[in-house]
Formats: sequence, C-alpha cells, structure tokens
Amino acid sequence: MNASYTNLSNLDLALAAALILVNGALSLALGLKLERRLAIAAVRTVVQLLLVGQVLAWVFRSRHWYVAVAMMTLMTVVAGLAASRRGQRAYRGMRTDGMASIWISSWLVTAFGLFVIIRIRPWYEPQYAIPILGMVLGNALTGVSLGLERMTEELTSHRSQVDLLLALGASRWEAARRPAVQAVRAGMIPTLNAMSIVGVVSLPGMMTGQVLAGQSPVEAVRYQIVVMFLIAAASALGTTLAVLATYRRLFSAEHRFRAERLGPRTERGTSG
Repeated sequence: MNASYTNLSNLDLALAAALILVNGALSLALGLKLERRLAIAAVRTVVQLLLVGQVLAWVFRSRHWYVAVAMMTLMTVVAGLAASRRGQRAYRGMRTDGMASIWISSWLVTAFGLFVIIRIRPWYEPQYAIPILGMVLGNALTGVSLGLERMTEELTSHRSQVDLLLALGASRWEAARRPAVQAVRAGMIPTLNAMSIVGVVSLPGMMTGQVLAGQSPVEAVRYQIVVMFLIAAASALGTTLAVLATYRRLFSAEHRFRAERLGPRTERGTSG
C-alpha cells in the first residue's frame, strides 16, 4: 500500500494545543477550578513527549541490546511505582508488590510476543520491543492499580465478614476469596471493555499509527490483534499476582487477618 506520510509542523502542534483552551473555557464557565491543572498537564504533555521523542530517536539508532533493555527497565520502574499510588488504603510492601506484579507479567507476556509470535531479529530491536512493552505496561498498570485498590477497599469495608469467617474456622483463602475475586474482576474490566469495542467504536493507537504511516490496514489489524491479546494476558496476570501478593501480606500462615498492616495512605504511599 503506497501512501504519503504528512509531517506535522510546529504550527500544526500549536493549533492542536489551542484546543486545550476549550477545556479551560468549560472549567471557567462551570466553575470547575481546573484551569491551573489543565495548564500544567498540557505543558507536561508537550515537554514529556518531546523529550521521549528525542530519547527514542537515539535509542532506535543504537544497535546495542543494553540500551534497549535500559530503556525498557526505566519504563517498567516508572509503571511499577505508579501502580500502588491509587486508592485510600495501603500497606507496607505494597509498592514492591505492584512493581513485581507489573514487571513479571509485562516482561513475560512481551517476551512471548516478541520471541514466539512476531519473532523479530535481533530480539531487542527497539522499534518493536519498546512500543509493544509500553502498550502492555500501560494496561497492566491499570489492572494492577485497580486490583490493589479494590482488594484493600474490600478487606477494609468487609472486615467484619472476614473476621467472622475466620472465627468460624474458615481458612485464610476462604475468608479472602470474595474480596480477591472482586479485585481481580475490577482489574480486568477495563481491558475487557476495550476489547469489546475495538475496531467498532475506537481505532487503537498502534493500528492508527501504522495506517497513517502507509501500512496496509489488513496488516495493521493483524498486529493490533496480537497486541490486544498480549495486553489482555498481561493485565489478567498482573492483576492476579498483585491481588495474591496482597493476600499473602495481610493474612498470616496461622489464618489470621493482619488488619493492623492495612491503614490510610500516607504521603509516601504506604500506611503509617
């Protein structure tokens, strides 16, 4: 498929940026008081993406595996740190659990996609490895974050039921099963919703980018199908790992609910 690729000028970017004024006008008209946050978010969007573009341009030119792995590691660390910041409840070790869950699920699923499905050579080709890992990380982050939040909230709001089950002789898993199921379900819902409407209501970013770059829509769809299934697997695996890690942190081997380990979130992101 032959098509010309249209490069965007600084003027084009400025015109697009002007659209944020619509948000500002709505905020002023409705008294939302979001003008400052909108301005900061817009500036951060521009600065962060321009910096990332420069870094990726350098990484893509590099032929060294450790450069790509370093970039992928940085992306994973940032995602892991962000995973445990959601919700009102936290426990000591929550950040570690979020980091480990995202790291294991995202890298395992991405490796399967790169080595088994796409079979790129060399395996660390930045043009493939970094964007695919980025898409998987972003969705795994959402799943893990929602799973951790839902698990801690469920255990807090249903503490009496959990304690009652344990007092009646239930095992720690029997007492924690309902909150765990609800948490995993919450983490998987966003991905399931996205899969339900993909191609009908929305065209995913990867597919859109390939089509704009002149790739055949049919070939772009094939890649998007692969990516959607990678995302679904990573989200489900990451959410489950995070919820199980929370379960092991808050329930002892003696089948006791360690509610004292779960408390309000502090500024540092863990319970006080």
